[in-house]
Amino acid sequence: MRSNLSFKSLREEDEGEDIWLVRDTSSGENIVISLSGSLVLFRVKVLEMATVENRQPLYEKLLELNASDMVHGSYGLADGAVVLTAGMILETLDYNEFQGTVDDLTLALTNHYEMLSRLTQSGEAA
Repeated sequence: MRSNLSFKSLREEDEGEDIWLVRDTSSGENIVISLSGSLVLFRVKVLEMATVENRQPLYEKLLELNASDMVHGSYGLADGAVVLTAGMILETLDYNEFQGTVDDLTLALTNHYEMLSRLTQSGEAA
């Protein structure tokens, strides 16, 4: 697992047992990577939900994005925030799968953040 964290574009900080905070230096995104049994879990906090009044348009957009734009991960809700998550099996995880997952999450944030942010501010469709 640790060998997958030593890519050129990733800076890693050990956050505790089996938890790493990884910063993609090419995009600036912070990705929490953790081990849970035989799974490697990736998670990025995208947006806070506390001030969102009309949540339905946001929920609909998240479901649409999950169905059409996501390869390795999916959007969800956790701890009052929109999160982007992915999971891979540790035993078969190789460099290409690891980097592909990081790239998928980073690309999703790059492509979707502005639109999702507008939905949390106004509740209007993007």
